[in-house]
Amino acid sequence: MSNPDDLPFDLTIRVRDLCVCLHVQRAARAVARRYDDALRPLGLTNGQFSLMMSLNRPNPPSIRAVSTLLAMDRTTLTANLKPLERRGLVTVAVDESDRRGRLLALTDAGRDLLIEAMPFWEKTHAELEALITASDPDTLRANLRALS
Repeated sequence: MSNPDDLPFDLTIRVRDLCVCLHVQRAARAVARRYDDALRPLGLTNGQFSLMMSLNRPNPPSIRAVSTLLAMDRTTLTANLKPLERRGLVTVAVDESDRRGRLLALTDAGRDLLIEAMPFWEKTHAELEALITASDPDTLRANLRALS
Protein backbone atom coordinates (compact mmCIF):
# COMPACT_ATOMS: atom_id res chain seq x y z
CA MET A 1 0.00 0.00 0.00
CA SER A 2 1.39 3.40 -0.91
CA ASN A 3 2.01 6.07 1.65
CA PRO A 4 0.34 9.50 1.13
CA ASP A 5 3.59 11.10 2.26
CA ASP A 6 5.33 9.61 -0.81
CA LEU A 7 3.23 11.84 -3.06
CA PRO A 8 2.50 15.04 -1.16
CA PHE A 9 0.03 17.60 -2.52
CA ASP A 10 2.78 20.19 -3.02
CA LEU A 11 4.18 17.96 -5.80
CA THR A 12 0.83 18.23 -7.57
CA ILE A 13 1.02 22.02 -7.32
CA ARG A 14 4.62 21.97 -8.60
CA VAL A 15 3.66 19.88 -11.64
CA ARG A 16 0.59 22.08 -12.26
CA ASP A 17 2.70 25.22 -12.20
CA LEU A 18 5.88 24.05 -13.96
CA CYS A 19 5.08 21.19 -16.33
CA VAL A 20 5.88 22.32 -19.87
CA CYS A 21 3.87 19.42 -21.32
CA LEU A 22 0.75 20.39 -19.37
CA HIS A 23 0.99 24.06 -20.37
CA VAL A 24 1.67 23.31 -24.04
CA GLN A 25 -1.26 20.83 -24.14
CA ARG A 26 -3.62 23.31 -22.46
CA ALA A 27 -2.58 26.09 -24.83
CA ALA A 28 -2.87 23.78 -27.84
CA ARG A 29 -6.40 22.77 -26.87
CA ALA A 30 -7.47 26.39 -26.30
CA VAL A 31 -5.95 27.55 -29.58
CA ALA A 32 -7.48 24.60 -31.46
CA ARG A 33 -10.92 25.44 -30.03
CA ARG A 34 -10.61 29.05 -31.28
CA TYR A 35 -9.74 27.92 -34.81
CA ASP A 36 -12.46 25.24 -34.71
CA ASP A 37 -15.00 27.89 -33.75
CA ALA A 38 -13.79 30.22 -36.51
CA LEU A 39 -13.83 27.55 -39.22
CA ARG A 40 -17.09 25.87 -38.15
CA PRO A 41 -19.25 27.94 -40.57
CA LEU A 42 -17.28 26.33 -43.41
CA GLY A 43 -17.66 22.82 -42.03
CA LEU A 44 -13.93 22.54 -41.26
CA THR A 45 -11.93 21.80 -38.14
CA ASN A 46 -8.54 23.34 -37.49
CA GLY A 47 -6.95 19.95 -38.18
CA GLN A 48 -8.68 19.65 -41.54
CA PHE A 49 -7.65 23.18 -42.45
CA SER A 50 -4.01 22.45 -41.57
CA LEU A 51 -4.07 19.17 -43.46
CA MET A 52 -5.56 20.75 -46.54
CA MET A 53 -3.16 23.69 -46.37
CA SER A 54 -0.24 21.24 -46.22
CA LEU A 55 -1.39 19.96 -49.64
CA ASN A 56 -1.23 23.41 -51.23
CA ARG A 57 2.03 22.87 -53.12
CA PRO A 58 3.20 22.77 -56.71
CA ASN A 59 3.52 18.96 -56.69
CA PRO A 60 1.36 16.45 -54.80
CA PRO A 61 3.15 15.33 -51.62
CA SER A 62 3.35 11.78 -50.37
CA ILE A 63 1.53 10.60 -47.29
CA ARG A 64 4.93 10.25 -45.64
CA ALA A 65 5.87 13.90 -46.37
CA VAL A 66 2.56 15.21 -45.02
CA SER A 67 2.63 12.99 -41.95
CA THR A 68 6.14 14.24 -41.16
CA LEU A 69 5.15 17.89 -41.62
CA LEU A 70 2.09 17.51 -39.40
CA ALA A 71 3.87 15.26 -36.85
CA MET A 72 1.12 12.69 -37.36
CA ASP A 73 1.44 8.95 -37.89
CA ARG A 74 0.37 7.69 -41.30
CA THR A 75 -2.61 5.74 -39.96
CA THR A 76 -4.03 8.84 -38.28
CA LEU A 77 -3.35 10.92 -41.39
CA THR A 78 -5.17 8.38 -43.56
CA ALA A 79 -8.16 8.45 -41.20
CA ASN A 80 -8.19 12.26 -41.31
CA LEU A 81 -8.08 12.25 -45.11
CA LYS A 82 -11.20 10.08 -45.48
CA PRO A 83 -13.84 12.75 -44.68
CA LEU A 84 -12.04 15.30 -46.85
CA GLU A 85 -11.90 12.79 -49.70
CA ARG A 86 -15.63 11.98 -49.27
CA ARG A 87 -16.40 15.72 -49.49
CA GLY A 88 -14.42 15.96 -52.72
CA LEU A 89 -11.83 18.31 -51.20
CA VAL A 90 -8.76 16.10 -51.62
CA THR A 91 -7.68 13.20 -53.78
CA VAL A 92 -5.47 10.26 -52.92
CA ALA A 93 -3.72 8.72 -55.93
CA VAL A 94 -1.22 5.94 -56.48
CA ASP A 95 2.34 7.23 -56.85
CA GLU A 96 3.33 6.03 -60.33
CA SER A 97 7.04 6.08 -59.37
CA ASP A 98 6.36 3.78 -56.38
CA ARG A 99 3.03 2.00 -56.63
CA ARG A 100 3.05 1.31 -52.88
CA GLY A 101 2.98 5.04 -52.14
CA ARG A 102 0.11 7.50 -52.28
CA LEU A 103 0.13 11.13 -53.39
CA LEU A 104 -2.25 13.71 -51.96
CA ALA A 105 -3.73 16.70 -53.74
CA LEU A 106 -6.33 19.37 -53.27
CA THR A 107 -9.24 19.37 -55.66
CA ASP A 108 -10.55 22.62 -57.11
CA ALA A 109 -13.32 22.48 -54.48
CA GLY A 110 -10.69 22.04 -51.74
CA ARG A 111 -8.66 24.96 -53.05
CA ASP A 112 -11.82 27.11 -53.23
CA LEU A 113 -12.72 26.18 -49.65
CA LEU A 114 -9.23 27.15 -48.43
CA ILE A 115 -9.54 30.49 -50.20
CA GLU A 116 -12.89 31.00 -48.47
CA ALA A 117 -11.37 29.95 -45.11
CA MET A 118 -8.43 32.35 -45.22
CA PRO A 119 -10.26 35.43 -43.85
CA PHE A 120 -11.52 33.29 -40.92
CA TRP A 121 -7.97 32.04 -40.32
CA GLU A 122 -6.45 35.54 -40.67
CA LYS A 123 -8.87 37.04 -38.13
CA THR A 124 -8.30 34.28 -35.57
CA HIS A 125 -4.56 34.34 -36.14
CA ALA A 126 -4.43 38.11 -35.52
CA GLU A 127 -6.53 37.76 -32.35
CA LEU A 128 -4.22 35.06 -31.00
CA GLU A 129 -1.03 36.94 -31.84
CA ALA A 130 -2.44 39.97 -30.00
CA LEU A 131 -2.70 37.83 -26.86
CA ILE A 132 1.05 37.10 -26.91
CA THR A 133 2.34 39.99 -24.85
CA ALA A 134 5.27 38.58 -22.85
CA SER A 135 7.35 38.02 -26.00
CA ASP A 136 6.99 38.35 -29.72
CA PRO A 137 5.11 35.69 -31.71
CA ASP A 138 8.24 34.78 -33.72
CA THR A 139 10.09 33.87 -30.51
CA LEU A 140 7.14 31.75 -29.39
CA ARG A 141 7.06 29.94 -32.74
CA ALA A 142 10.84 29.35 -32.56
CA ASN A 143 10.51 27.94 -29.04
CA LEU A 144 7.64 25.66 -30.07
CA ARG A 145 9.65 24.42 -33.07
CA ALA A 146 12.53 23.64 -30.70
CA LEU A 147 10.15 21.48 -28.66
CA SER A 148 8.84 19.64 -31.69
